[in-house]
Amino acid sequence: MNNLKTKQRTIAKEVTLNGVGLHTGQKVTMTFKPAPENHGYAFKRVDVEGAPVIEAKVCYVTNTQRGTNLEKHGVSINTSEHVLAALVGLQIDNCLIELDASEPPIMDGSSKYFIEILETAGIQEQEAIVNEFIIKEIISFKDEKTGSELMIMPSDTYEVTTMVDFGTNVLGTQNASISNISEFKKEISNARTFSFLHEIEMLLDHGLIKGGDLNNAIVYVDKELSPETMEKLKIAFGKDTISIKPNGILDNLTLHHPNEAARHKLLDVIGDLALIGTRIRGKVIANKPGHFVNTQFAKKMAQYIKIEKRKKAPQVDLTKKPAKNINEIMDMLPHRPPFLLVDKILELTDSHVVGLKNVTMNEPFFVGHFPGAPVMPGVLIVEAMAQAGGILALSMVPDPENYLTYFLKINNVKFKKQVSPGDTLIFDLVLDEPIRRGIVLMSGKTYVNGELVTEAELMAKIVKTKNL
Repeated sequence: MNNLKTKQRTIAKEVTLNGVGLHTGQKVTMTFKPAPENHGYAFKRVDVEGAPVIEAKVCYVTNTQRGTNLEKHGVSINTSEHVLAALVGLQIDNCLIELDASEPPIMDGSSKYFIEILETAGIQEQEAIVNEFIIKEIISFKDEKTGSELMIMPSDTYEVTTMVDFGTNVLGTQNASISNISEFKKEISNARTFSFLHEIEMLLDHGLIKGGDLNNAIVYVDKELSPETMEKLKIAFGKDTISIKPNGILDNLTLHHPNEAARHKLLDVIGDLALIGTRIRGKVIANKPGHFVNTQFAKKMAQYIKIEKRKKAPQVDLTKKPAKNINEIMDMLPHRPPFLLVDKILELTDSHVVGLKNVTMNEPFFVGHFPGAPVMPGVLIVEAMAQAGGILALSMVPDPENYLTYFLKINNVKFKKQVSPGDTLIFDLVLDEPIRRGIVLMSGKTYVNGELVTEAELMAKIVKTKNL
């Protein structure tokens, strides 16, 4: 996959499924809806006042005991992984999932039915480029208590291998792999969730498997099936008789694959790693995965990607017509040479600006600032960033020529490298939050040749200077 060519995708129309939640037993209606570019995945609880939205991000994971559960402002989504795995498996980037209960329908315990209904919706290509993170070094996380470990290494595609060892006679060591996410539908999507008899007994005793039956969970019998347990299972699953098949699973269900348990663990890994929030290009190897270690690895990855993105310069086309040339900049900013420190605005949106300055030997400050070894003063790099940020702030008002922006605060300034004559500075600033009462909060970075040279958090105020 080439992230320079691949465009983001959503679904072409909304589609709806009905079912029950595995653990809650609640009837639930779930609707997949198209979502705009850069939206990602999010769940919407239409049964809760205000219809709150919980983004599918690992920072909202609260519990992983019986699935991956999310919570934001007291509103929960339970067992999110099978739905998210289907979206990743179809390479859908943006989707809103509406629910009228806390848990998606379990269906048959796999992602199969979610894949099928999403395909009936159709795929809609969007204009924005896929935000794919390319792995360039090995990253790993190990749970010392259990020995479970996930790692990722460089690869040309998104690959996943799971290795599981349950230490029982009925279900020992299994492996499963896909070499490309495009294989998910055929090889992985119909692998159903599973449990061991001793776990089922505990869940039944605590009333925690209200929506389960023998069609949506493989039950491996890892202990003797007592008459008392047999009666509990008959009642819970609404069956007149229950028996054990020769391969050690309860009856009424036939395995889709000999290694279905390992395939379902792979499905869970893909669903849990969707919470990183971006497509991944790399090979994941998961040894004894589970929701806890999966989501801990996802947290580590999300933090790693955040740090790496901070280092990455924006991709700009210097041959393209700028968003604002020097004359248009002077129409907005009161600064003039030699204190006008921005030559072009390359990109400008309502929350982001990219500017440019060519540093030449003719800059007046080089006359007195280390003339024998000319270095651009760090404070002027920050000022140049602020001027680019001023263009962003003033673009919010209809008459920018009647306003000024004044510094209020500068935080966390870091100078990483020297700037010398001949360098081209690229300024990249984003609004940290919406402008309120004229207060502007921005995070700014400056790059030379793709390397970060300066970063800072800037606060300024927009002030009207003329009465019209």
